[in-house]
Amino acid sequence: MKHTPNPAASTGIAALEAQLTQDLDFLELPAKPWIPKRMHEGAPVRDVVVIGAGMCGLAATAKLLLTGITNVVAYDAAPAGLEGPWVTFARMQTLRSPKTLNGPSLGLPQLTFRAWFTAQWGVEAWRSLDKIPRGQWMDYLVWYRKVLALPVRNGVRMTGVAPLDDLIAIDIEGAETGRVLTRHLVLATGRSGLGGFAVPDFLRGIDRKYWAHSADDIDFDALKGKHMAVIGAGASSMDNAATALEAGAGSVDMLIRRKEMPRINKLTGIGSQGVVLGTHHLPDTWKWKFFDYTASTQTPPPRSSTLRVSRHSNARFFLDCGIVAVKEDAGGLLVETTQGPLRYDFLIAATGFSNDFSDRPEFTALAPYIRTWSDGRYTPDMGPTRAGMSDAPDLGPAFEFRERVPGSCPMLAHIHCFNDAAMLTHGKVSGDIPAVSAGADRLVRGITASLFAEDVETHFANLIAYDTPELLGDEWVDSTPLLQKEAAL
Repeated sequence: MKHTPNPAASTGIAALEAQLTQDLDFLELPAKPWIPKRMHEGAPVRDVVVIGAGMCGLAATAKLLLTGITNVVAYDAAPAGLEGPWVTFARMQTLRSPKTLNGPSLGLPQLTFRAWFTAQWGVEAWRSLDKIPRGQWMDYLVWYRKVLALPVRNGVRMTGVAPLDDLIAIDIEGAETGRVLTRHLVLATGRSGLGGFAVPDFLRGIDRKYWAHSADDIDFDALKGKHMAVIGAGASSMDNAATALEAGAGSVDMLIRRKEMPRINKLTGIGSQGVVLGTHHLPDTWKWKFFDYTASTQTPPPRSSTLRVSRHSNARFFLDCGIVAVKEDAGGLLVETTQGPLRYDFLIAATGFSNDFSDRPEFTALAPYIRTWSDGRYTPDMGPTRAGMSDAPDLGPAFEFRERVPGSCPMLAHIHCFNDAAMLTHGKVSGDIPAVSAGADRLVRGITASLFAEDVETHFANLIAYDTPELLGDEWVDSTPLLQKEAAL
């Protein structure tokens, strides 16, 4: 559902922003800055650098500023307004999350999507809204960044990370080029986490003109009239298939390895603050059990996304259709499946993402030192190993990396994995809309504690040096001398 501009929208937004300003004032937010400035050989040092200005990066940056950590910057390689997946490789028509979720509002009612929406279109429009159009969600995030005056620098890509004494040196290029020094680094790198596309072995070596990953920038107009296939039965599979069909693809086959489509969204069914706040504190065996089970049952695509595909007569669903091999053949692809050979002009692999650092050169310097669950946190009694879980990073309580070999890379304790790769350790609080505020709060509490402890000598010296009196000495009279006179009577 698309909402037309409301002539009163600017007035409504102005009133909302005024109320937000008042709320922040009542709560004494942002907190006053409290961190001593640092320099290194004449160069300024940031307290925190955030990589990524999508939803998680914005929430983390906002929470840092509200906590009084102001010497912060967030970098994003994308142009302003194109951060994250919402108007790039996300191809659903609406968000999958319920419209009522608080998202990145950080506990501030006037910062919610609902407040932003109703300020422009009113309560009745809100009641009639089913799901949030993804473009409108991006518009909300653009407003979120603006109203909080978040320090985001666009068109800047991190190309390398290295230790420098007790600091982290970050190489950047693009709209800004050079080296930035920081005390803490937050990797808010979204769904791709620490790696890149998860590409099945059968597609390796196949010319990219014949296939794309579902998160690629795909020219769907070029697929008009093509006979094509999409691998998978998840939400992104349906979204990409529907987009291709709507762009005029000749036919689209859904190649689904399972014998039946997953139908029940298990984690949504038990969603609660217990899950949000309690998962991180569970014993590792229970964490593994929860996520192994949900991975094995899988998350179904939304009903609306599936109907968006099946309403097309030139769409087919092939179940129990695993892919054995793919070969280039006669200007297209010959796909050997468990149901026999199939030929296509083009194929889209909706196969997700991995934690394989080899796809992210900026992280390769860190990769050998990062401890994963396979380095001892996972034990065979938890259940079978599972790709994507065993290689997940073994994180500390503030999303910080841990060293595979103690002492080998101390700066990892100041690099925080605030993205989808943190799920096994922390639960779903750093990648999806429902619990991102809780994740940002946990992250910033940890960074705050670390920064305070690192400067404890300075804070103690400030305690000793503080000499502004509360009492001036004229507020009372010492009556003790009267005791001697009274005793003599």
